[in-house]
Amino acid sequence: MSGDVTLAGRKLAQVGLYCRDLERARLFYRDMLGLPLLFEAGNMLFFRLEGLRLMVGLAGRPEQTVGGSIIYFEAPDIDAVGAALEEKGVKFLGPALTVQQTQTHELKLREFLDPDGNALALMGMVPKAG
Repeated sequence: MSGDVTLAGRKLAQVGLYCRDLERARLFYRDMLGLPLLFEAGNMLFFRLEGLRLMVGLAGRPEQTVGGSIIYFEAPDIDAVGAALEEKGVKFLGPALTVQQTQTHELKLREFLDPDGNALALMGMVPKAG
């Protein structure tokens, strides 16, 4: 039976990343990005996303490195969300880039970093103009 058990079809429940300064991470994710803080446990913060939790933990062991992954936030209204985050002090690495096009939509990405250099991005499937 154990040979048949896989992770295919299972829901992704939580994503985690590490930071160097927990209070700075709290201010960034809660106040700048507006993510609701669910709870704290030890040196970890847990934020609520739609259908998923984000754990931000204080890096304390050598294997707990900062960076190396990218987290994408769904934002079909990518321009409006980007402008609102810029008003709160988020610094984007550049303008939104179109990475895919269909007949009716464009997939756009806009990347930014958290205070520890973890890569984050807005990702939106935007209807084509005209």
